[in-house]
Amino acid sequence: MNEIFTRTSIRKYEDRPVEKEKIEKILRAAMAAPSAGNQQPWEFYVVTNKKMIEELSNASQYAGCAKGAPVVLVPCYMSEGIKRPEYAQIDLSIACENILLEITALGLGGVWLGIAPVKEREEKVEKIIGLNKQGLHAFALIALGYPAEEKVQQDRYDESRIHYLD
Repeated sequence: MNEIFTRTSIRKYEDRPVEKEKIEKILRAAMAAPSAGNQQPWEFYVVTNKKMIEELSNASQYAGCAKGAPVVLVPCYMSEGIKRPEYAQIDLSIACENILLEITALGLGGVWLGIAPVKEREEKVEKIIGLNKQGLHAFALIALGYPAEEKVQQDRYDESRIHYLD
């Protein structure tokens, strides 16, 4: 899986839309993620509205790069009506990694912008997208589009952090 070793955080995008077929593939990859007890505690909001994207780019001090993205995904997690709510954010983390890998596989670029577990950020995003479902919370923003920058992934392998127990 070459995408694991080539994926980087892309924060600049070309001014062109992302095809719906590619967005669907990205969401299928997200929903293929494993989850605790197969609870699948997720819903995904696909934002292409420029005004809303601009508002989302102000949801945290780290989200400014979302402003130039043609698409911002808002993965949301359930805290009610699921078997293991204590694992919901972990489940969403795995789904977001699948999203980022599929973005790379499709020749797109993207970046994960953290929202949870900071309640103030979650509430800002929920207000912007009109999320008023009981027990559903904004987890992250994933800005994506055709990359307008190139980056090479750094090698993060660190043998000193590996411990074999024979």
